[in-house]
Amino acid sequence: MAETESLASTSGGEEPPARLVTEIESLGHRMGLVRDRIGRIIFGQKEVIDETLITLLAGGHVLLIGFPGLGKTRLVETLGTVLGLDDKRVQFTPDLMPADILGSEILDDAGGGRAFRFINGPVFCQLLMADEINRASPRTQSALLQAMQEKRVSVAGQYHPLPSPFHVLATQNPLEQEGTYPLPEAQLDRFLMQVDVGYPSEEAEREILVATTGASEAAPEQVITAQDLLSAQKLVRQIPIGDAVVQAILDLVRAGRPADSAMAEIKAHVAWGPGPRASQALMLATRARALLDGRYAPSIDDVLALAKPVLRHRMALSFAARADGVTIDDIIERLCAPLR
Repeated sequence: MAETESLASTSGGEEPPARLVTEIESLGHRMGLVRDRIGRIIFGQKEVIDETLITLLAGGHVLLIGFPGLGKTRLVETLGTVLGLDDKRVQFTPDLMPADILGSEILDDAGGGRAFRFINGPVFCQLLMADEINRASPRTQSALLQAMQEKRVSVAGQYHPLPSPFHVLATQNPLEQEGTYPLPEAQLDRFLMQVDVGYPSEEAEREILVATTGASEAAPEQVITAQDLLSAQKLVRQIPIGDAVVQAILDLVRAGRPADSAMAEIKAHVAWGPGPRASQALMLATRARALLDGRYAPSIDDVLALAKPVLRHRMALSFAARADGVTIDDIIERLCAPLR
């Protein structure tokens, strides 16, 4: 299947206006520079970098899963610098409390009178790194739910808006490691993508050794600003999308629900499937992927490429599937087969 569709296949049946074409081309060039600058710091993780950038362009949050030492923390730090975002980091531990993230009120007697004053927590930033999020208790994990969904927090009955843009990039160790707590389904659904970070290739690991053990080490450089990212997020929503791509997204997501699916394998191996938020995430992500590549419209190939990171944390296997050794990625491959 071709990577790009003709412009005439967009939902409106017309070519995008010249202004939109120019903006897409310009942003595609700048995002190429962003990729290049990040690639000078993070070696051998092109797919991880692209999926993370797609999530940010779509205005979402990303969950990075992988064993310690694979560069997850360094990736987030590099993104903050390259994208010109105010970034902060919270190390999640079992004794971390919600107020340690959101902030708290203190009694302030300055100015001759006593009054409560709210002190911002680290969540008041543009790029929050929630490091090893699954090491904190569920109570603390849930402190991020409102922030991720509503872009504000409530403390003592008062709402406090968060900066814009606001993104959470959380890292997580595999659950089989000791001292971890699985994230609740409601919070998992708030992440636009789950990006699995694997071990680097031998060639990439050789680059890591040479680049990080010498007398000096490359530092990330800023390429765009926070306002540029906000403009890109608005542009993503203007990109036309063809009816065939919309139908592919609907078919893929609905086929993953045991009650709606015509596949016997899904009925037998899936306990619960993705909801409408998965369709929304996949729609935005396909547009963002096209924009990242400087293309004028997404294709079904974009849907297939992003199905796993968008769906894998929004589905649960049945006991029979786990007993048979079936994985979520196996199920998603089966869902994608009719679209190939």
